[in-house]
Amino acid sequence: MRSSNLISIVVGLAVLVLTSAASAQSRGEYIQFKPRQVKGALYKPDKGPAPRVAFFVMHRTSNYLGHYSLSYLVERGFMVLAMNPRFDNNEGKVDFEKILYDLRQGMEFLRKQKGIEKVILYANSGGGPTMSLYQAVAENGAAYCRGKNKITKCKEDVAGLIKGDGIVFVDAHPGNTVNRLRSFNPAVIDEANPAKLDPSLDPFNPANGFNPKGASKYSEEFKKRYFEAQSARMNRLIDKAQKIRADMKAGKHFPRDNDSFVQYRRRARLMELDPTIHGSTKKPRKLLKNDGTIDASSIVTTVRQPRPENAKRDKTFGRAAVHGTIKSFLSATAIRSTNSMDGVDWCSSNNSTPCAIQHVTVPVLFGAMQGHYFMRDNEIHYEMAKSKDKDLIIVEGATHLVDTCKKCAKATGKDYSNARKNFFDYVAAWTNARF
Repeated sequence: MRSSNLISIVVGLAVLVLTSAASAQSRGEYIQFKPRQVKGALYKPDKGPAPRVAFFVMHRTSNYLGHYSLSYLVERGFMVLAMNPRFDNNEGKVDFEKILYDLRQGMEFLRKQKGIEKVILYANSGGGPTMSLYQAVAENGAAYCRGKNKITKCKEDVAGLIKGDGIVFVDAHPGNTVNRLRSFNPAVIDEANPAKLDPSLDPFNPANGFNPKGASKYSEEFKKRYFEAQSARMNRLIDKAQKIRADMKAGKHFPRDNDSFVQYRRRARLMELDPTIHGSTKKPRKLLKNDGTIDASSIVTTVRQPRPENAKRDKTFGRAAVHGTIKSFLSATAIRSTNSMDGVDWCSSNNSTPCAIQHVTVPVLFGAMQGHYFMRDNEIHYEMAKSKDKDLIIVEGATHLVDTCKKCAKATGKDYSNARKNFFDYVAAWTNARF
């Protein structure tokens, strides 16, 4: 009860703070959906023409009622619905396919707003697999999320979703599934005793290339073994969780409905230690520079900085353990693979941006951040996207939340202070040119 009340208070404060902060551009209206955990805030411009285009902003679990994008989109003339799903701030409650019911309510609500002709899905970070799943099901029906190889499936009653008119992906990751896969420390020998490691696979072992004071450098041989071992660990955990799920169904496991499923040591994403991994685009791409110009002549190299502090974080409960359940693990964070980087069975999970975008046909914009580690992933998403109208822009020196990467600026000696303004100017121009 105390935890629940605290969350409610925090959500309420977020709405009040946002209303105050954005009052110069908008008037926020609280919207209650069903069930009661599903809530939203609608924002409209105070001045200028009535908006014809609305943006729909939501994530799998995060509280988006105070999302940074709201004031930037509203002041550029758009209506925005920020929405929290039924899994608001509660990873253990996630039953991922059910998020489609929450998204459906938001889309139906926006379509009824006076003057709104187009609705654009805003897919930031974990909003990527969330919004792309919605659009893939809206365009292809329930068959998309009920494939034979899916670890978990949606129900047939998700058919008939109203389609979005476009998607803006904002440093969207491949999926919580792939994030978990690539973050697992594969040196764990025994899940019951995660302190016991295989030193030949330990990413924090200097003998393998770890640098505790800066950027690490791993050999191609080590990376291959490491990425394959990450897949092997994930596959073992999937097998274990599926066995428990089957036993629950057969009445052989207590509790019968769900159970805790904690995973330790998930602060071992190799690209956070070695910036050369996914360190650049494969082809020359458009770089949105700090002065607002675009350079499309060169391969773009990341400016992200290494995180050797993950060696300590990987040993902790608060920073490296996932306090999930059988349902949340299988539905939102489990995916099959043979190699965590380039051997992923993208469509084995519904929480997968690369799978969904192969089934989406509306215009899509991929915005990647040069100061984060999803830059190459977004180039891959762009390459895989089925949409004929697709665009990719990389924001110079930007963080995952489209802000100035101060550590990057210090390391490169460059100014990245206009990253967020430049990006939203680009989003507005892209949207107005199409809708």
